[in-house]
Amino acid sequence: MNISRWVDKHAAFAPDSEAIRFAGASISYRSLAADIENAARKLVSLGVSPGDVVAYLGLNDPQLLALLFACGRLGAIMAPLNWRLAAPEHERMLRDCRPRVAVVADEFVVHAAPLRAAFEGTGWLTLGGPTAGWQAWNGTHASAATLPDYPDADNTPVLLCYTSGSTGAPKGVVHTHASLFWNAVNSTHMHDLTSADRVLTTLPLFHVGGLNILTTPALHAGASVTLHPRFDAEQAIDTIEKERITLTVLVPAQLAAMMACPRWTQADLSSLRVVTSGSTIVPASFVQRVHERGLRMIQVYGSTETCPVAAYQRADSAERKSGSAGLPALHCDLQIVDAGGRDVRQGEDGEILVRGPNVMREYLNAPEATAAALKDGWYYSGDIGHCDEDGYLYVVSRKNDMIITGGENVYPAEIENILLESPAIAEASVVGRSDPRWGEAIVAVIVPAPGSKIAAAEVYALLDGRLARYKRPREIVFADALPRNALGKVMKDRLRAELTSREPALEGQDS
Repeated sequence: MNISRWVDKHAAFAPDSEAIRFAGASISYRSLAADIENAARKLVSLGVSPGDVVAYLGLNDPQLLALLFACGRLGAIMAPLNWRLAAPEHERMLRDCRPRVAVVADEFVVHAAPLRAAFEGTGWLTLGGPTAGWQAWNGTHASAATLPDYPDADNTPVLLCYTSGSTGAPKGVVHTHASLFWNAVNSTHMHDLTSADRVLTTLPLFHVGGLNILTTPALHAGASVTLHPRFDAEQAIDTIEKERITLTVLVPAQLAAMMACPRWTQADLSSLRVVTSGSTIVPASFVQRVHERGLRMIQVYGSTETCPVAAYQRADSAERKSGSAGLPALHCDLQIVDAGGRDVRQGEDGEILVRGPNVMREYLNAPEATAAALKDGWYYSGDIGHCDEDGYLYVVSRKNDMIITGGENVYPAEIENILLESPAIAEASVVGRSDPRWGEAIVAVIVPAPGSKIAAAEVYALLDGRLARYKRPREIVFADALPRNALGKVMKDRLRAELTSREPALEGQDS
């Protein structure tokens, strides 16, 4: 089914039901359906046809969602751009996808000016009013434009999301209408999602986590989505309390910011059925802190390439399987294999493979990368993990994050999870640094908790008796913050580069 029909159907069944709440205003399903049709007519008047790309650069906004569904209506492809990137990074993405139209929020017009000059074949519009000669999206009148019939949608591309680039140059991940539909079905099962739910979205919609873990599934289910332009911890707490939010996705960095707010312990968060988290390995000690607040936290596993819902916990396993990423999604299969592609034994670590109708179609303009990632119907994730006796997945590391020291394989998360149990440590990241003797030396980068002091000797003491000696860091580095991307993932490539450019700070003991 064409994803734009989701909204049309709900507009017929429940026209006055709230679809989106944004900036204090409520948008009904009837109004959203009208906005989508109007956006589709505007795109037709601007020359958009099936297969064309429409880029969006701006914070979270209902117009982004209208554009996505309008692209679906036309057989076009929506490409939401990461607004945190620099202009040269955006230029590389735009050269890759060559959009027919680019819609830019007013606050990014200055940023986009050189891009506009470099891509003359693209129609550039501002989201708001006319700005310095730019055509205004809201001022584009296209009521007379004729809409084509709904395209045959299942295998038609509709969404282009660029990866975060944490392991190299970003790649354009192409998802179809079927990807989004089956992802929505998986999310519905994960959350017991219904039209009665009230979803809060604070993650950026340029990422599949913000767009597809709950936002598009909520619109598929006929639920209400409260959309924040960007995350603010106090505002998120206020919204949950006042609007009686039932479901939300919050990555650990967001939850940590909310926990640091004075109101965290007193706010009425009782309406929340579950908080979904993911995007990074979540220590069991962190999950316990959330549960101690009286909230139920479930984890999701996936990637841009899986749309992203590939494995998850449900509410009844949140505490029983704390620290797990859950079971394979309702319409997904998982496989754990060794370096030779053979199944590993239960409890043994290997690369996580995903198969399902939610997996991407391809990387845009990258046939070799596509062939490397998609083999015999399986997506090779590059993530390392294992399954327990009940089939629950535990994610250990990124394949590229594994450290080989003295011929031994070390997964950073094993060390990080122990360090993060200390209340004196706010953040910890473990990486490998080139070493002439050991191949790689293990380095632990520590961000002390506010108001806390911790010495290197105390860090080492946390590991005593809990890890093999070869897994002990050879260097402890203290920092004010860790480099993170938009979803709170530590950018380990950047961290390794920063460590390489400096002298060792404190050598540990030999193994």
